[in-house]
Amino acid sequence: MLASLAAITSIVSAQPPDADATVRRNLEAGQAALQRGELAEAEKNFLKVTAIAPQDLRAHVNLGVVYMRQKNWKRALEELRTSQKLAPEIPGIRFNIGLVYYRQREYHDAIAPFESVLRDKSDWPQARHLLGLCYMQDERFADATAALEPLWTSLNGDQSYLYELALSAGKAGQHELEERALARLLEVGQESAPLHLLFGKTYLSRNEDERALTELEKAAAIDPKLPMLHYHLGIVYKRKHDYDKAKEEFLKDVAIEPEVAYSYDELGNICLGLDQNEEARRYFEQALQRNSKLPASWYGLAKIDRADKRYPDALKALDEAKTLAPQSASVHYLRAQTLMQLGRKAEAETEFAAVRRLQQEKLDILEQQIMGTTYRDPQLATEQK
Repeated sequence: MLASLAAITSIVSAQPPDADATVRRNLEAGQAALQRGELAEAEKNFLKVTAIAPQDLRAHVNLGVVYMRQKNWKRALEELRTSQKLAPEIPGIRFNIGLVYYRQREYHDAIAPFESVLRDKSDWPQARHLLGLCYMQDERFADATAALEPLWTSLNGDQSYLYELALSAGKAGQHELEERALARLLEVGQESAPLHLLFGKTYLSRNEDERALTELEKAAAIDPKLPMLHYHLGIVYKRKHDYDKAKEEFLKDVAIEPEVAYSYDELGNICLGLDQNEEARRYFEQALQRNSKLPASWYGLAKIDRADKRYPDALKALDEAKTLAPQSASVHYLRAQTLMQLGRKAEAETEFAAVRRLQQEKLDILEQQIMGTTYRDPQLATEQK
């Protein structure tokens, strides 16, 4: 992705012949520092430019690049939005806006920028691939399939792509394409542990748990330290209500990848279901330290705080969960109860009304995920570099 950033920078960094000497000097110094990876020095020089020339496109785009590399997403977005206003015709700026949202796991918000890029430049493969993944996260599987299928010629040797295409096509009911992608995946995978993991995840998405378990066990026999393998084995055992075995598998995943949040999230849910609240709290907090955008962990913390009669803390956690899962009737219901206990009856009635509306509209996706009755692959969001 950083190659795209460099390409945009080169587009907008050409110096006009009448450029102010100080602006030009600082731009050149900032660009050189950026190329050396000296991000603080680059930022200092580009900020000097914006202080002198607030409308300088080159400085704002380069600051966006600096902040993206620093993972300072808020400031990156501010600079890129300024750049977009100055040059709405440059699709690369909009691509990076989408990328900022994507990196923050705000997939729904990333869709519009990526769509706008492809309207101007339909042959941009990175934008098309990321748009397809965002559609998948948004559960727009027909749109995801339409976005991903044109990449077949260039990516049909990429196992992750074939899995993504098979999954989206299967969810969209395009089973001929699903089978073609799976057949190609089998052809290029050559009995590897990652291949069996991908097939295991495919079967999980179809709710074919026994077939998933067979594939995941094959992967474990080849490479028991494969990242996310034990997480998915834990999901299978959780669905079987074998919570001791599930917990064992999630702990194995934590030992292999201690900085990945998802198994901590699952461990918290298992412990909460077993009334092991303090252990559950510890796991939820560890999950959120690694990824603050896990609604199930916020919801779990809220349930624990409410049980302990720590109602203000429960409400804070529910506010986070509501932001991340606004269509969850469970979140709205627990929030309504907590507001009632805080004496905020009018707000509670608003939440109860939301519960009634949501219960009529659809099943609670968050509750299904917590209970293990539905499956979303967290690696879809983390495999892209």
